[in-house]
Amino acid sequence: MEDYQERISLLQEMIGFALVDGELHDREYDFIQMVAQELEIDNETLHKLFDKKHEKVVIKDEFNRVLQFYRLALLMHCDGVLHEREQMKINEIGINMGLNPYAMKRVLHLMKNSDSGLIDPQTLLTVFSEQHN
Repeated sequence: MEDYQERISLLQEMIGFALVDGELHDREYDFIQMVAQELEIDNETLHKLFDKKHEKVVIKDEFNRVLQFYRLALLMHCDGVLHEREQMKINEIGINMGLNPYAMKRVLHLMKNSDSGLIDPQTLLTVFSEQHN
């Protein structure tokens, strides 16, 4: 991801999603912090994002939309509790990103049934690309 504002927007979306159940769990914060490091956003900037509202930037290419959906799904599972609000919100976000609802449902199902809560990257891409045929 090249654009700084896009990276900030992704983190802001993750923070908002993490707070949808009313609290930020330590594991959720740790996960967001790991993603911030991956996106080359320093801790000071990350902490400011918890206090600020940023303008949402639309993710242009499908690969990065799928990647962001998967990050949100991982965030949803990392505290060990699946809240109904989180499930509704992730579907809303995915639809707003233009992702196929069937593919999203299938990915979430695969993650739920996985021992680790993870799915193979190739499987993730295959599930979304199958919907194009």
